[in-house]
Amino acid sequence: MSSLLKVIVGSKNPVKINAAKHIFTMYFPNNTIDCLGVNAPSNVPDQPIGEDETRIGAQNRVNYCKKHHQADYYVAMEGGAEQFSYGAATFAYVVIDNATEQVVGRSSNLPLPNILFKALLNGEELGDVMDKAFNTTNIKQKGGAIGLLTNNHATRESTYTQALTLAMAPFLHSDLYRK
Repeated sequence: MSSLLKVIVGSKNPVKINAAKHIFTMYFPNNTIDCLGVNAPSNVPDQPIGEDETRIGAQNRVNYCKKHHQADYYVAMEGGAEQFSYGAATFAYVVIDNATEQVVGRSSNLPLPNILFKALLNGEELGDVMDKAFNTTNIKQKGGAIGLLTNNHATRESTYTQALTLAMAPFLHSDLYRK
């Protein structure tokens, strides 16, 4: 009989919950994974701008989950955007916490058209901007900007999945990371 592994995700967005469930199922194939999404405030703007604001949003979500829920792992993902020296891009920070240690990870960058980035600087959320540009509805709970801009060769979920996969390394080899 497999043991239960409880994972709390700091969002009700099915894309984020599915990414977390995929990772824990992959890393813990002998466990039953109970993955639950909860509303957790980021305490940053709805559309974070900059790496720090984005990372802090994910950490705030995880810390809220730890304070209000009991689980084996707590997970949060926060998407943000930034104007880098080479151009505008969107990315996500991921945070995984097991009540003993907290690991921060980051996704790769998706280049953003300047016209879309400017809309973000004017206070719009990327999902809404993408819905307008591509005539979609609620894309952030589907393939996201990543799906639209890559013609679905990558998706928001696949990007979160990769970032979470990498962020699990310190939990898998904790003795090495503690040295």
